[in-house]
Amino acid sequence: MTSALLTDLYELTMLHGAREAGTASRRCVFEVFTRSLPEGRRYGVLAGTGRVLDAIADFRFDDADLRYLRRAGVLDEETLEHLAAYRFAGDVHGYEEGELFFPNSPVLRIEGTFEDAVMLETVVLSILNHDSGIASAGSRMITAARGRPCIEMGGRRVHEDAAIAAARAAYIVGFHSTSNLAAGAHYRIPVAGTAAHAFTLLFDTEEEAFRAQIASQGAGTTVLVDTYDVEAAVRTAVEIAGPQLGAVRLDSGDLGVQAHEVRALLDSLGATDTRITATGDLDEYRVEELTEAPLDGYGIGTRLVTGGGHPAPGFVYKLVEREGADGAMHPVGKRSQDKATLGAGKAAYRMIVGERAHAELVLPGESEVAEFERELIAELTSGEANPEWARTSLRPLQKPMILGGEPVHDLRAPAVVEAARARHAASVAELGLSPDDGPDGPPAIPTVTDGVEAARVLS
Repeated sequence: MTSALLTDLYELTMLHGAREAGTASRRCVFEVFTRSLPEGRRYGVLAGTGRVLDAIADFRFDDADLRYLRRAGVLDEETLEHLAAYRFAGDVHGYEEGELFFPNSPVLRIEGTFEDAVMLETVVLSILNHDSGIASAGSRMITAARGRPCIEMGGRRVHEDAAIAAARAAYIVGFHSTSNLAAGAHYRIPVAGTAAHAFTLLFDTEEEAFRAQIASQGAGTTVLVDTYDVEAAVRTAVEIAGPQLGAVRLDSGDLGVQAHEVRALLDSLGATDTRITATGDLDEYRVEELTEAPLDGYGIGTRLVTGGGHPAPGFVYKLVEREGADGAMHPVGKRSQDKATLGAGKAAYRMIVGERAHAELVLPGESEVAEFERELIAELTSGEANPEWARTSLRPLQKPMILGGEPVHDLRAPAVVEAARARHAASVAELGLSPDDGPDGPPAIPTVTDGVEAARVLS
């Protein structure tokens, strides 16, 4: 299956109408952004960009697609012939995958003719909203874990294809590994997993189950100890594996209390290096509550892969600039209440003082960027300027991804995911947030649109 039918019907009917009206070839600029962050979220994380670029490359109508559209009877033959030859020939610029976003951050800009770009709306938004929702929740969980490794293990809670994308998004924001083999094979993500309760229940006794697991996987395996009695299970596992037992897993009950009890028991048995892993409907809030517990890692599933209560960041795909009858480009935007959009294609920068991010700068057009720099310089050189402001720099956030229909980089290289993981870690570090502040709060930095406002933020 191609990605072309991952499209809402109105995208094709708009194409048809524009072609009949003679406006389909007008140059256009579309942007992807969200108007706000979910309540309590300090930032969002962009994920799925690599998958979007793959989808654009594969966006073509094959014979089966065209037969279906012909049977549907909503397009004329001339439009179907156009679709048969369609290949995206425009440009795509955007934030690097793993980058943070804030309200009105233009995370993706698609430029081309109307007929080039209008059909991409649904596939772009479905990927970015899904993957970024998971990445945004997962990043909070990683922060709450305070360096303890987290395993993504939510594949049984979502659609089978979504499970692979979820593991990818989780790895980008710092998850150590995934339980999903397809994600491991496709994206070279480390995989992890040992045994579930079913393995213990298969045997006549828990001791027989542990002996079989340790014989098969070695003493370094992780043993699930809450099938019957936790204390008895820990004693049995250490008796069989010795102090070299890799880890025990707690999956139910009061994890904080049990972790202290199990740690004391392991130490008394000489298994001082045996780790304790916690699982069981964890999220960033539960992980935060377990900060003081002697846990060495977490397995997180349902709350991660469903977006932690906010499964979609609310990304929209809006036309912000288009060619007029005069051949010039004109900004356009909605004026409707609560859904107004700012016209013109925009440039975005992270405003950095020293090594700390202070603002998200979003400006329409190159002349506005130059004006911003003049305004900022004027403020920075004023008599009341803080000397620290002299260390202000602007980090460009938008990078070329597709030019003239051709990808700038190899979209399928495993290095793409590793680069996104590194970008995310660097972007979070720029914020200078402390895990002790907790997961919730206002947006970490404001979005500003002129130099005077930016200087006010610095002060």
